[in-house]
Amino acid sequence: GGGADITARTIAQKLSAAWNQQVIVNNRAGAGGTVGLDIGAHATPDGYTLIEASMGPLTVDVSLYRNLPYDPVRDFTPIARGVTALNVLVVHPSLPVNSVKELIAYAKANPGRLNFGSSGAGRADHLAGEMFNTLAGVKMQHVPYKGGAPAMVDLVGGSIQLIFATVSTAVSSIKTGKIRPLAVTTAHRVELFPELPTVAEAGVPGFAVDNWYGFTGPRGMPKEITHKIHGEINRALESPDVKTRLAQLGILPFTLPTPEAFGDYIKSEIAKYARVVKESGA
Repeated sequence: GGGADITARTIAQKLSAAWNQQVIVNNRAGAGGTVGLDIGAHATPDGYTLIEASMGPLTVDVSLYRNLPYDPVRDFTPIARGVTALNVLVVHPSLPVNSVKELIAYAKANPGRLNFGSSGAGRADHLAGEMFNTLAGVKMQHVPYKGGAPAMVDLVGGSIQLIFATVSTAVSSIKTGKIRPLAVTTAHRVELFPELPTVAEAGVPGFAVDNWYGFTGPRGMPKEITHKIHGEINRALESPDVKTRLAQLGILPFTLPTPEAFGDYIKSEIAKYARVVKESGA
């Protein structure tokens, strides 16, 4: 039910129709996504197994873990840079804060009492929390989960106090008042929540975290197959019905012109987050 699952199922429907073949989504949770990528890396590179990866396991974890079971550049064939998934800072209603500045003041007055959940170590929501700690000068405890959906269940239940959640995971609970949104993590305000400030303008200058999902295959996929799948994924994401459906969940198409361009993007993101991980102490 998280952003990666929703994106995968939406695109799979379009690929099934285009190819007249059923495309099956197989969620393999665990270790913040590295379990799924490890399985995908060892699949046969014939185009029948694709891997949807978030920015975490594909570009961040190489800086977080000493013994990652795959190399994000060597072991995958880049296919398509798919979507950007917007994140929003949400808190449990029992927390007596209504703005980012009030959250910072509460965290400073109550050191060690705030727990922020994430979809896993190294994911965008984890790095957002660590960046918030660093830039705001607070210390909140990270609680990793096996995905955004179980983290949201615990937030609604009051077991944790806040999440830098993907909009797709948080939107239904926001609408029903089960959680309270304070700000978006992007560099600019978003149409879906025009009333919400960015974390940066709400009191943490320099804060910005962009979450994304992309598609790869195992190392060694033939170029013609890679380019064919790249084209179909981009066409799916540019179709009006897909755009409308995903936009309602804070997921926006962010395509690149070629698989090779996506490969270059992955390398640039690895370098970017290596700095973030080092500076934050994550």
